[in-house]
Amino acid sequence: MQLAVGKGSGIVWIEMPDDMRQKARADVQRAQSKFERTGDEHEKAREARRETFERAREAGLTLREIADAAGLHWSRVGEVVGKK
Repeated sequence: MQLAVGKGSGIVWIEMPDDMRQKARADVQRAQSKFERTGDEHEKAREARRETFERAREAGLTLREIADAAGLHWSRVGEVVGKK
């Protein structure tokens, strides 16, 4: 694997040592694995937020009031509430 070093026309290509490549590959695999493991947690949190926003609407809060409480723009709250 080659790595570009420098800027403009002064770029020099150098070979990355195999141990650096192996470490980078292992780092990518770990990050992807962690992302896949937490995917369900993120999906559950998104769904819980959507349901909470819907309950707030049913209780009479406006999108702007929900947005203010959540620290979001009101249009984003509308997008979240609209997704099912």
